Amino acid sequence: FAQTLRRVISRGDASARAAETPRPVPEADPRALDAAPVEIAPNDPIIAYFQSAPGAVDLDSLELASPALDELRAAGVKLVVPLVSQGELIGLLNLGPRLSDQAYSGDDRKLLANLAAQAAPAVRVGQLVREQEAEVRARERIEQELEVARLIQQNFLPKTLPDLPGWQIAAYYRPAREVGGDFYDVIPLSEGRVGFVVGDVTDKGVPAALVMAATRSVLRASAQRLVEPGAVLERVNEHLCPDMPEKMFVTCLYGVLEPSTGRFRFANAGHDLPYVKTAEGSVELRARGMPLGLMPGMAYEEKEVVLAPGESVLLHSDGVVEAHDPAGQMFGFPRLKEAVATYPGGGELIDRVLTDLRNHVGPDAEQEDDITMVTLARSFGSAQAGNGTGPTLSLVEFELPSAEGNERLALEQVSALVSPLGISQPRLARLETAVAEATMNAMEHGNRYRPDRPVTVRVLTEHDRVRVRITDHGEPMTERAAEVPDLEAKLAGLQRPRGWGLFLITNMVDEAHEIISQKNDIGAFLGDIRSRA
Repeated sequence: FAQTLRRVISRGDASARAAETPRPVPEADPRALDAAPVEIAPNDPIIAYFQSAPGAVDLDSLELASPALDELRAAGVKLVVPLVSQGELIGLLNLGPRLSDQAYSGDDRKLLANLAAQAAPAVRVGQLVREQEAEVRARERIEQELEVARLIQQNFLPKTLPDLPGWQIAAYYRPAREVGGDFYDVIPLSEGRVGFVVGDVTDKGVPAALVMAATRSVLRASAQRLVEPGAVLERVNEHLCPDMPEKMFVTCLYGVLEPSTGRFRFANAGHDLPYVKTAEGSVELRARGMPLGLMPGMAYEEKEVVLAPGESVLLHSDGVVEAHDPAGQMFGFPRLKEAVATYPGGGELIDRVLTDLRNHVGPDAEQEDDITMVTLARSFGSAQAGNGTGPTLSLVEFELPSAEGNERLALEQVSALVSPLGISQPRLARLETAVAEATMNAMEHGNRYRPDRPVTVRVLTEHDRVRVRITDHGEPMTERAAEVPDLEAKLAGLQRPRGWGLFLITNMVDEAHEIISQKNDIGAFLGDIRSRA
C-alpha cells in the first residue's frame, strides 16, 4: 500500500484542525506522482470524527456530511488511520486499495493501529522541533529589527546641548523598551536663535524609528527656511501626510528661543502642554494644532512667552504624567505642574521629577512609556550678562544589574561621561573610587544582589562640576548612625573588618549625602565634584 503523512493545519483549538493529504494510489501507478493534495477545512466535521475514532476508519462505510470525505474518496483513499498524540489530532495515515484488491483484514488494522501509536508521538516531536526553530528565527528577526531601530534612533538624538550664555539647558530621554517613540532635538538657527523639539510617534520599533527620522529631517530643513514655528509645523505636516503609515501620527511641540531677550515662540501639534516656572508658581503654555501626519491643510496656532531671569520652561512627553502607581493612580498633570512651581529649574528640576516619579511608581515597577524632558532655565542676572558664561547641563541615567563586579561598569561609564569636563587625573580617580564604593554598597546592602532589582546611576554634569546619584531599590529601613572606621580598632577586633565604604565616599569627593527615603529607593548621592585641574 502507499502511504503519505501530512501535518494537520492550524494549532488553535484541537477541535478546529485541518489536514492536507496527497492522493494515495498504488505505487505501481505512475499517475500517483502528479496527484494533487486533498485539503481539509478546519471546520469540516471529519476532523472531530478522526480525532475521536478508536482506530482505522473505513471511508466506504462512513456516512458523514463532509466535503473532505468526498474528496478523499475521489482521490482513491480507502482507509484512514488517525495519528493522535495526547488527545490532539496531528496527522493522517491514508491508504488506497490493496494491490491484491482484497479488503484490509483485522491483522492489517491491528498492525496499522500499532504503527499509528508509535508514529504519532514521533511526528509530534518533529512538529514541535520545527515550531521551535521557527520561533527562534522569528525572535532573531525581531531582535535584528529592534537593533536597527535603536541605531536609527540613537543616531538622530542630539549628541550635545548648546552652550547659551545666561541659560541652563538640560535634557533627559529614556525609552520604555529597546526602541521608543519619543524624540527630542535642538536646532541652531540664524541670529543666535535656537529651536527646541519634543515629539512622540504613536508606535514602536522600526516603523516608529523611520517616522521619527523623517519627521526630524523635514523639521530641521523647514526650520532653516521658515521663521515662524506654526509655519514650520504646517510644512512638516504636508510632507508627512502622503507617506504616513496607517494608524500612525506624530505629536510634536516646536519652539524657538531668542536667548538675548528670553522670547520663546512656539506651536503645538497635539503634544502635552509645556509648563513655565514663574515667581507666582507655574502656568501652562497652550497652543492649538492637530498631530502631524493625520490630515493635510492643517494650521497651527502660535503663542509666545518671555522668560524672565529665574524663570524656566519644561517640555515633556506623556510618559511622565501617565506613569501609574501600584494602585493604578497616574502621576498626573497637577503633580508635574506643582513640581515645576516648587523645584528649581534646569537640570535639577529633571532630577527631582525623576525622583518623585520613582517614588510614585515604586522601586520594582516596569517603565510603562518613554520619558522625555527638556528644560530651558534663564539664570538670574542673565539680562545683563552679555557674553558671560552660563552653565550648560547634561543629564544621563543608566541602570546596572545588581551583581558582584558591576561596580566596575558604573565606574567606567561615569568616568567616560565626565572626562570632557577636564577634571584632573587625581580628582577623577577619587570620583571613580567613590562611585564604585557607592554602587557596590547599593547592590550589596540595598538590593542584596537581587538580579531583579537594578541599581540606577544618574550623572548631572556642568562646566566645572559633576553630581552622581546612586539609587538602590532595597527594603524599607530607618536612618542609622554610620560607624567611623578606625584601623587600630579593626585590627584589634573591636570593629568589624568591613565598613570603609561611606568613609571613603565622604573623603573622596567635595560633598556626599546618604538619603534613605520611606521606600528606601535612594542609596547615596555624590554631589558637586568641582574641577580645579
